[in-house]
Amino acid sequence: MDDSEDPNAEVQYHIEVGEGDVADSVLLPGNPERVGKITQFWDSADEVAFHREYRTATGTYDGTPISVTSTGIGSPSAAIAVEELARVGADTFIRVGSCGAIQPEMDVGDLVITTGGVRQEGTSDEYVREEYPAVADYEVVAALVAAAERLGHDYHAGITMSADSFYAGQGRPGFEGFRAEGGDELVEHLKNANVKNIEMEASAILTIANVYGLRAGAVCSVYANRETGEFRTEGEHRAAETASLAVKLLAEMDELKAEAGVERWHPGLALD
Repeated sequence: MDDSEDPNAEVQYHIEVGEGDVADSVLLPGNPERVGKITQFWDSADEVAFHREYRTATGTYDGTPISVTSTGIGSPSAAIAVEELARVGADTFIRVGSCGAIQPEMDVGDLVITTGGVRQEGTSDEYVREEYPAVADYEVVAALVAAAERLGHDYHAGITMSADSFYAGQGRPGFEGFRAEGGDELVEHLKNANVKNIEMEASAILTIANVYGLRAGAVCSVYANRETGEFRTEGEHRAAETASLAVKLLAEMDELKAEAGVERWHPGLALD
């Protein structure tokens, strides 16, 4: 292994950032093009790295330090981002993405705030046994809910399923109509279990963060409802704005914890 591949190197091999380049809290969209759509809500932002699918910018939102790193599509590349961002000091991660809803009452453009994940992706299996839950940090969930409420965005909170495959793994037909075994029933089974949405990164991000004792959550805009057949690329700005405000609220939570001398935020420590 040369120095460029050393996970403890000063500049990380894949994302090409070092200590001091990112804030404690990092938003994680998939598409590099979403970085600019997120930073438009900030006071200021500077791009600090762009290598492969990993585009990183750092700035402030309402005076709070904040960063964003795109992860590309899927859990393997998202896991690399979390690993390398943690190595340079980040401790809070919020996935900001798009998803397909599977409950009929969910509209295109709504937000889904993940409370936990169905680990249908294989990346988190490389870290821990399959029975280990993919759970969002409750402080991050609370901050995302509070942010969505303040901004007046329609949202749903609940369980997300993360898959490795956009087609077969999500019950869609593949090339020439190929259907994976069980694909025809997949969405119906998930719907009956009150799973809210399907995407491709959240459960790995949540699992890895929990294994390392870090905070993580996810907020996705609904692009499609698999139950109603509705599809529009709408609402990504709501997810971006909600996640950015959530970072500000998490910083306020951390201040309240420090003042009270407690380790975890709770409703008794009210936010203004």
